[in-house]
Amino acid sequence: MRDKINALLDSAWTDGNVCLLGTTGQNGPNISPKGSMMLFDSQHLAYWERSKKKALENLQHDKSVIVVYSNMKAQREGVLESGILRFYGTAELHESGPVRDAIFARLNEREATHDGADVGIAVLIRIERAQDVRGKPIDLS
Repeated sequence: MRDKINALLDSAWTDGNVCLLGTTGQNGPNISPKGSMMLFDSQHLAYWERSKKKALENLQHDKSVIVVYSNMKAQREGVLESGILRFYGTAELHESGPVRDAIFARLNEREATHDGADVGIAVLIRIERAQDVRGKPIDLS
């Protein structure tokens, strides 16, 4: 399952299935599309924060996040049992260092060359729970 999810997240922007990041801050919740979301390893998601807007502001207040991946075509074609996946976790911001460098190295060309990419912040999300929309756990090992 891990390889399947990895491939789906890697092509999410191209396929029109961008992940949505849910955060909460002092002024309430926010949902942001994240075209750079990736399965970093079996315990982490990661993305490149280049817009530095509401999601980053909220992460300064509360590191708890939810990432939602929706791909009903994959469900209809039998690639996924459920076309909506949810990942709950805690975010860490990496403005410099080896984690930032490792995440940047895995960005697709569009994200790596987009305006603001050079001054972006790597966000590593420790996955605490992963499940489909029906509540069935997702095994990422």
